[in-house]
Amino acid sequence: MSITFDEAFDRLIGHEGGFTKNPNDPGNWTGGKTGIGKLVGTKYGIAANTYPLLDIPNLTLEQAKAIYKKDWWDRVQGIDPAIIYQVWDFAINAGMGRAVRELQAAVGVKADGFFGAESRKAVNARPVADVILLLSAARLNFYTGLSGWDRYGKGWTRRVASNLQYAAGDC
Repeated sequence: MSITFDEAFDRLIGHEGGFTKNPNDPGNWTGGKTGIGKLVGTKYGIAANTYPLLDIPNLTLEQAKAIYKKDWWDRVQGIDPAIIYQVWDFAINAGMGRAVRELQAAVGVKADGFFGAESRKAVNARPVADVILLLSAARLNFYTGLSGWDRYGKGWTRRVASNLQYAAGDC
């Protein structure tokens, strides 16, 4: 089974909430670090650290969807949509560079964060389920090393578990 962008977006929004302005979340700051830049917030997973000039408090769901399509979903193409969804969901949490580097490491290519022909070939050479499992393991390992693990780890783990349940139907 293959999933569409619209299905993936509905799943993502199920993980992401409305507007938050948590001063302890580095993604809510335009500088990408707690206390650096302006505290703007996050809405629908669109964060101030990635979009410092965007009017995040007034962002509509339709605008968020267009941003996710253009800037996130379309950047990782040429592989199975089930894998794209998993990379995309990870990227929303940890940044596209981190998600792509972890995917590259999982399939044994240079982890440079650039998803090009070599990365695409390596991903496509492996069974879809194997790639998703390897990426999910890398994602959990990444999260456990973060300083926010004690505070957010339970939610991050639930998100990965939910995505593995989706993957069971997607593969």
